[in-house]
Amino acid sequence: MSTELEFDDLRALVERRSGIHFDATRDRFFAARVREHMEECGIASPSVLLGRIQRSNREYETFLERLLTQETSFFRYPSVFSALRETVLKEMHARKFWEDPRTLRVWSAGCATGEEAYSIAITIAEALMFVEAWDIEILATDISAAALRFAEKAVYPRRALAALSPEQLDAHFTRAPGPDHWQVRPRIRRMVRVAPMNLAEPVYAGRMDLIFCMNVMIYFTEERRMALQRAFCETLNPGGYLVLGHAESVAKCPVKLECIQHGDSLLYRKPLAARHEAAQAVGLVKLS
Repeated sequence: MSTELEFDDLRALVERRSGIHFDATRDRFFAARVREHMEECGIASPSVLLGRIQRSNREYETFLERLLTQETSFFRYPSVFSALRETVLKEMHARKFWEDPRTLRVWSAGCATGEEAYSIAITIAEALMFVEAWDIEILATDISAAALRFAEKAVYPRRALAALSPEQLDAHFTRAPGPDHWQVRPRIRRMVRVAPMNLAEPVYAGRMDLIFCMNVMIYFTEERRMALQRAFCETLNPGGYLVLGHAESVAKCPVKLECIQHGDSLLYRKPLAARHEAAQAVGLVKLS
């Protein structure tokens, strides 16, 4: 019979190696995923599972993927993508259109199987004027190697595409082998670069204009959330945007970001340099 101590040992190992923290509010979820994994792999107890994942990185990665796998889809949060189209990209277009080179760098942090990153790419392709004249890179990172392999293939079942209009499906996807599967077209795939990354470790992704990190930090301790938010703020270019999940905010973070509401979505913008310096001059922004 499984004991609470055995589950605690598993939780502690996962947090130590990945930074992911399953607190008391996720006890049932964690226990259910552990039991599903043990049943599928024919493992008798959590202590046996613990021994396996301590001895084998492959066993650990398989177990971690079981814990992290969640159903996702394209344009999962319509109001967020409306904000991207109507607020963020309009502003970026007005501010960056006459730059040479005309670049846009986006980071999908915790991209899972890629639906978010490709949703961003499709929105950019539809919203930016003369999109082919832009140098666009969407960096899609995740801790799960299996999820990244899925994202690289960019083949999805029809149920994941339910939010797309028939015109969008035709414009951005082609039929793929398998029952009602579709692959993202090459011109959209070329915008996205996938890479492994553990957000609980020190991260460096270069300068970014926009960072999506939705429903990821809820799995971290408050200390790790603060560190990650500071890293995001440092990574953003002045005027860049941070997009978080609805249950996440930067309210307790010691960085200063402007909060902008679009519908029922909140966006966080790093002040433009001139505006930021002016605020510092009158004492509105605390120097770190």
